[in-house]
Amino acid sequence: MTTPTCRIFILHDHGEHVTQLAQAIGEGAAGVTGVTVKISLPHHATKADLLEADGIIIGTPNWTGIKGTLKRWLDTTGDLWEEGSLSGKVGAAFTSSAGRHSGTEFTLLSVLHWMLGSGMIIVGLPWSPLMEQAGSYYGATAVGTITEADLIQARALGRRVAELALQLRRGAAS
Repeated sequence: MTTPTCRIFILHDHGEHVTQLAQAIGEGAAGVTGVTVKISLPHHATKADLLEADGIIIGTPNWTGIKGTLKRWLDTTGDLWEEGSLSGKVGAAFTSSAGRHSGTEFTLLSVLHWMLGSGMIIVGLPWSPLMEQAGSYYGATAVGTITEADLIQARALGRRVAELALQLRRGAAS
């Protein structure tokens, strides 16, 4: 019996810190055997990327919520919502912000709201002592400059999404 291949799609908007988090999330996901990763910006992404993915991880700089270019792209996927095409896929979110009190978790929840509306299975980060330095239950974050703790949390999020998506894929294959 062959091991099912699992695809993780990481979509993020422009931003140096968000790009670094996306790369670390990709490393975490790709470290799971049987997982392939695609990272894209909204202007290069297609609906097919979402449909082909077993897990979708979306990141945006915190601009008092989802950055406009990403939000506009997500708004073009209403037909997928109506069809239920993303239902049952694993989803997670990540963001970066300039300050700890600038709405970081609100931004994560805004991304997760889109995923919940699509019927996705949401994955966050369980509590760990590392969260005293970085991260959120709702997803990977960076505040100010990127730290090693931020990158560790990002890799952990990628790995969690990949592992769950692979388990679901194996279950569907049997």
